[in-house]
Amino acid sequence: MNAKVEKGELSTGTGDGHVVSSHGVHCQLRLHGRGGQGTVTGAELLSVAAFEDGLYAQAFPSFGSERMGAPVEAYCRIGRHVIRTREPVSQPDVVIIQDPTLLGQVNLFGGLRPDGYVLLNSVESFDEQGLADQLAPFRRERLLTVPATEIAREHLGRTTPNSALLGGFAAMTGVVTLEAVCQAFRHRFAGALGEANVAAATAAYEYVRHETEEFHHAASD
Repeated sequence: MNAKVEKGELSTGTGDGHVVSSHGVHCQLRLHGRGGQGTVTGAELLSVAAFEDGLYAQAFPSFGSERMGAPVEAYCRIGRHVIRTREPVSQPDVVIIQDPTLLGQVNLFGGLRPDGYVLLNSVESFDEQGLADQLAPFRRERLLTVPATEIAREHLGRTTPNSALLGGFAAMTGVVTLEAVCQAFRHRFAGALGEANVAAATAAYEYVRHETEEFHHAASD
């Protein structure tokens, strides 16, 4: 499904003026998680958020096993024009990792562009997880962790991290707005559950914004 572009531009949330796009048209995302964590739903909600911002988008899962606990991939493309390709995303602009236990088990960073983004659900930094060497080719300010599971537990009463990660994605990249992410949740989940997802997304958005600002302040000192 593609939506007509009426407003919005692809831009970064880091204040460096670079456009998040691998081909000048699309932002390509790859989401990694485990069966039962809402990985596919997260990609679908992100595409709805893009529609809300007046952009074209598509979302679809990989065709591997989706049994409970098995590694799962889902893909999302966002752009200003109709998106015709349906290939799996092999060279993502953004990688979102829902489960840190996938580190070392799945090639999470394969194909990621040198100026790409990584958003990891974890309370530990990349350095604390021994990933400094592996991630050395990438821009440090675009590698972020967010305690999405803890945020989800606080606001949703469960540990599904995707709502927090989508809020973090909005803050990290600016590809979609927080308002659009919140509307996507309200469309998908009625009443209190929708608002709980909105609260989790908003908390993660603020967390990532704060972390990004702290990094830039430290780098400028």
